[in-house]
Amino acid sequence: MTGENISTKQLLGTVLAVQANFYRVQMDEEVRSSEEIRNQNSETNFSPAPCPLPPAPILLCTRRTRLKKIGQQVMVGDRVIVEEPDWAGGRGAVGEVLPRHSLLNRPAIANVNQILLVFAVADPPLEPVQLSRFLIKAESTGVDVLLCLNKCDLVSLEEKQQISDRLLAWGYQPLFISVQNSINIDQIATYLQDKITVIAGPSGVGKSSLINSLIPDINLRVGEVSGKLARGRHTTRHVELFEMPTGGLLADTPGFNQPDLDCSPEELIHYFPEARERLAAAHCRFSDCIHKDEPDCAVSGDWERYQHYLEFLDDAIAHQSHINQQADPESSLKLISKGKGQSQYEPKLESKKYRRISRKTQLQDLQNLYQDSED
Repeated sequence: MTGENISTKQLLGTVLAVQANFYRVQMDEEVRSSEEIRNQNSETNFSPAPCPLPPAPILLCTRRTRLKKIGQQVMVGDRVIVEEPDWAGGRGAVGEVLPRHSLLNRPAIANVNQILLVFAVADPPLEPVQLSRFLIKAESTGVDVLLCLNKCDLVSLEEKQQISDRLLAWGYQPLFISVQNSINIDQIATYLQDKITVIAGPSGVGKSSLINSLIPDINLRVGEVSGKLARGRHTTRHVELFEMPTGGLLADTPGFNQPDLDCSPEELIHYFPEARERLAAAHCRFSDCIHKDEPDCAVSGDWERYQHYLEFLDDAIAHQSHINQQADPESSLKLISKGKGQSQYEPKLESKKYRRISRKTQLQDLQNLYQDSED
């Protein structure tokens, strides 16, 4: 490779973490630039010659002002072009963000390939409605979902089979693991290889322990399960991508027990695999069917998670109503000035209900009354 070709080659990297106004960018493993080669050769008194360099480092980068001016956000998982790298100081500047093929809002991560959803079969016990809610949230992202059930050593083979059969009816093939006994951890690592994966699930199911097993030198803080609530304490505070020893990047997310369902009522049914099968085989009578009380509905029936769907549908309808109200605040609110450039919305009073009658109207009413009395 000639020096000219190297100098014109773009320097690509992946954003691993966002820290205040700085971005930790892992550079791709490739020849960096002819300038660095010349610097290394001059320091060692060797004549310039193209040579491979050690694996590219992680640079702490700022964002170019032009990106800020156009409102271009730099997110964890973004593929970026780095300009003016200072290899010795470990610094650089993000000059461009490449197009994203996927985007998650919570957590805010770009270019995710799959979601590793981790639950426990015991301690805390497996809660079907909670699991279903997590699955719906994962399905709504549009990326692949891998369901992993930890602490399989705490249940019998018969119980494992019952859980597996139940989830197969839901449309999922669960992978049973035990971090404590190192059961199927290598199989998980194979699924994560060369991909950006987000690990999610409620607190206390062993997510941090699983990551510690997959990436031994990471040393994430592990929380205990609360004995009173049978739930885990939150141990993860921010979003960061960690490099897998076998290749790929893994992001831990803050543990939470009830993810928000922010989809529309019409979209919700498509996030149930078993409902998608029913819709593929038959059609509802009405095109705007929400599969609740409508006649000749292809979805409503005797599948287990239909009751979950009805519960989540109420949440989706409430969310949609809230969105509609925010989109048109003038319909029920009015903007009130509070002085010093501050203002806020307040509920509107019913039209004419609390309005004082004007003096002009009062005089006109008196004149009309006087004329009527004279007539």
